[in-house]
Amino acid sequence: MSSERRRYILETKDLTKAFGGLVAVNHVNIKVERNKMTMLMGPNGAGKTTFVNVCTGVLKPDEGEVIFDGRDITGWPPHDVYKAGFVRTFQVPEPFLKLTVLDNVLVAIGNKGENPFRGAIKWLWIREEKENIEKAFKILDAVGLADLWDRQAFTLGAGQLKMLEIARALATGAKLIALDEPIGGTDPAYANDILSYVKGLLKIWDVSFLLIEHRIDIALPFADYVYVMDRGKVIAEGLPDEVANNPKVIEIYIGE
Repeated sequence: MSSERRRYILETKDLTKAFGGLVAVNHVNIKVERNKMTMLMGPNGAGKTTFVNVCTGVLKPDEGEVIFDGRDITGWPPHDVYKAGFVRTFQVPEPFLKLTVLDNVLVAIGNKGENPFRGAIKWLWIREEKENIEKAFKILDAVGLADLWDRQAFTLGAGQLKMLEIARALATGAKLIALDEPIGGTDPAYANDILSYVKGLLKIWDVSFLLIEHRIDIALPFADYVYVMDRGKVIAEGLPDEVANNPKVIEIYIGE
């Protein structure tokens, strides 16, 4: 793997997706650096979610390439992208509502399954269960949900459900997590907490984040690098301060 590919966990090359006459993603070139938070921002309808859907296999691209962790995953089905370590969250969290917070994370961790040989050796599966529980609590502590481990998911607030989604993504062993509007529908005060927790994960977890947001007033300070989309195209990129002062970016948000 070249040094360029080692630096970036995700790279798209002229990625394009159209729906009839509407080009939702128009030759988009984006690079996500390892162990960083890269932000993809833009007004509603800019093509951000469609871009993520194409990258993660939910939609097939019309043109272009998706390179993840040094491999060409263009057109891979979603379950193979997931197994490779590219996981996404959704704007509307989808946990197992009747399960506890801890059980939701344990389901995401998974296990090696039972078989007649393994089942007969008690210490093997007991050790695995213990290790999984320890890992789950470590994750819950990292996202601020450890004190709520025994709460059923349906009792959580909007912001807590967002953090549970992130916890479940971490539990899969993901290398890259695409966060689709993680602060959408949350109180602005808690939105800062969510992004602070996510940013803090980069210091203790071997993971990278692609943050998809349109609420730039809250999210922009947490990003390491930023891309801006509008009408399917990348119209600006750079460090947060550079993007915030870019005339094109100011224009699309003032005119929104």
